[in-house]
Amino acid sequence: MKTAFLFPGQGAQYPGMARDLFDASAGVRDLFTLAADSTGIDVKRLLFEGSEEELKETVNTQVSVTLANLASAKVLSERGIVAAGAAGFSLGEYAALVETGILTAAQVFPLVKLRGEFMSKAAAALDRSAGDPGMAAVLGLSPDKVDEALANASIPDLYGANYNSPNQVVISGTAAALTAGIDALKAAGARRVVVLKVSGPFHSPLLAEAAWALEEALKTVDFQNPTKALYSNVTGGLVSTGADAKTLAVRQVTAPVRWTTEESALLAAGFNRLIEVGPGAVLAGLWSSFHDALPCHAAGKLEQIQQIG
Repeated sequence: MKTAFLFPGQGAQYPGMARDLFDASAGVRDLFTLAADSTGIDVKRLLFEGSEEELKETVNTQVSVTLANLASAKVLSERGIVAAGAAGFSLGEYAALVETGILTAAQVFPLVKLRGEFMSKAAAALDRSAGDPGMAAVLGLSPDKVDEALANASIPDLYGANYNSPNQVVISGTAAALTAGIDALKAAGARRVVVLKVSGPFHSPLLAEAAWALEEALKTVDFQNPTKALYSNVTGGLVSTGADAKTLAVRQVTAPVRWTTEESALLAAGFNRLIEVGPGAVLAGLWSSFHDALPCHAAGKLEQIQQIG
């Protein structure tokens, strides 16, 4: 089997996650110590005793989910399960950068803390006079149809943000843009449009200030060339060099997550065992939706999907 690790992102967190991994593995306990020492966050207390609301704070989420993802990967490696490639959804891409040798765990924990701080600050600075900017999930329309409806409506400050599956796309925008977009997408045939409980319009140009701040911070961070296949949220394709990975990490803040394109690339490359490495099973669900939409001759190539964490 050709195995790829899929790392979940923000939203997968829950109180008590990774506790079983912490209890079972000295290597995981070392990761907890590294995360705490490099960020100044009491991650053990946060993950095992923190409330759901505390975990939802963007800075805490970025560190805690990355830690849970890497803890899951550590346990897999201790069991002799090795990946030939990796992809991560949004924040999850940072665990994938570690898995593919581009960053070290020591580099990634302070980096995702900074990323969370930059994103929170940029979101908080946005105009909220007409309501909070944010995101909404569009259900029952293909990505192409969503793009077509958005183009036809030409609504300022509204963007496609996450291309999750053949029938689910998440949009980002200001409050006014989301209201207008919901009407336009329903008129175009969307079954439902659900406003999400998030703190900002992520993966959109509205967070440009966070991207600029991250670009400056990354100037002193060394990105190595990948030792395994890494698939990019921004392009959906392979990342060739460390320099490209650094550029894409900046672009990822304001660019949409092209997850369905990544899934297609993984399938085309012959990956037939996909393991969701981290909390929850969201990516397994998205893969199943993608897989079910494939022609029968292509769908038969997937042999197994698992989840750990």
